[in-house]
Amino acid sequence: MKLSRKSDYALRALMSLVANYGKGPVSVRELAEQNDISRKFLENIMLEMKAQGWVQSISGRDGGFALARSPEQITMGQVVRHFDGILAPITCVSTTHYEPCSQEGHCRFRRVLLDIRNYIAKVMDAATLESVFAGPVVRREEVFSPGMIYGEGI
Repeated sequence: MKLSRKSDYALRALMSLVANYGKGPVSVRELAEQNDISRKFLENIMLEMKAQGWVQSISGRDGGFALARSPEQITMGQVVRHFDGILAPITCVSTTHYEPCSQEGHCRFRRVLLDIRNYIAKVMDAATLESVFAGPVVRREEVFSPGMIYGEGI
C-alpha cells in the first residue's frame, strides 16, 4: 500500500491542526509552510476535509482552519479511504474497488494479501488523530533496522 500525495498532505495538515487544537484557527498559508505543501493544492484538500466534517473554516483576519471534531473522533482509516478509496494492496482483495482475477480460484498468495489488507484496515481504523499525535516520531534507525535493510522494495 502506498499513500497518495493527497492522503499524505491531508494527514500532515491534520497533525498540525491537532497540535493547535483548542488554540484557534491556523491559516492555509501557515499549514502549507509548516508541512511543505503547495498552498493551492492544500486549499483543495482542506475544502474536501471541510465537506467531510473533519475541519471547519473560520473567516476573518485571524481566520483559517481548525478541527471540527475532536482528534479522537477522526481516524487515519477514514482519511485514507476518503482520499485514496482503497486500503487493499491489490484489487482482488478490495471491498470498494474489487476487480476479479482469473487466478482467484487457485491463487495461494492472495490469502497473504487479504491478511495484509485486514491488518492495515484494523491498524488505521484504530489510529485516531489523537493517538497518532501522542505517539513517538519514527527514528531513522527504525526505518533502517538490520532486519529490514535487505528487503527488496521496502
